[in-house]
Amino acid sequence: MRATMGRLDGKVVVITGAASGIGREAALLFSSEGAQVCVADVVEEAGAATASECRDAFFHKVDVTGPESVQGMYQATAERYGGIDVLYNNAGIMPADDASILDTEPDAWQRVQDVNTKGVFLCCKYGIPHLLERGGGSVINVASFVALMGAATSQISYTASKGAVLSLSRELAVEFARRGIRVNALCPGPVETPLLMRLFAETPGALERRLQHLPMGRLAQAKEIAYGALFLAGDESSYVNGTTFLVDGGLTAAYVTAE
Repeated sequence: MRATMGRLDGKVVVITGAASGIGREAALLFSSEGAQVCVADVVEEAGAATASECRDAFFHKVDVTGPESVQGMYQATAERYGGIDVLYNNAGIMPADDASILDTEPDAWQRVQDVNTKGVFLCCKYGIPHLLERGGGSVINVASFVALMGAATSQISYTASKGAVLSLSRELAVEFARRGIRVNALCPGPVETPLLMRLFAETPGALERRLQHLPMGRLAQAKEIAYGALFLAGDESSYVNGTTFLVDGGLTAAYVTAE
């Protein structure tokens, strides 16, 4: 028996992109707060390892670009736990060949859109009916601070995809509010994940240049973003709907940072 009540006791959560980075931290955190978690990812070994470290979770392999795969993920979760309360649509890619619009090829553009935009669309399309069966729930779609800002060092398809997720989230928030479903766009600032650090390592001085623009002088830790998602997933955020929920250390508020 649990000695204390967790913030997500009794809730069933599906987290995509949960094998590593922010998704992994969220799976561990949500589980520790009482949730039953579907750890969903296309990467099997790391996903299974994450699930094994959680209190009550299972791994399900999913390709978020495939309608049947997404439907199967939700069906497996509902059959295992009796329903679904929270969709945390976190899966996304940021490949190196997504660059300036002058250099990004159409197939590179489409590959990012398929995962980051279509993936969120499919997860909402097939996941929201499960929330409706429960009488409501929370949808957390991962956008980004880049949905609100431009950059000269462009990743054009990634940026466009996150803008689409932000707009999609607002639309769904309005449509389903009176049916008990809240939809919010979680917008992280730059996060110290293996993916981002690998990209920075490819260009000397890139990390130092970015840090100059961050008011707090550092990147976010993945768990700091997961705590923002925890708030949106739980009942403490019962009147938070349709928001651009920034967890960016003040980056989007900054013009010139302190010396």
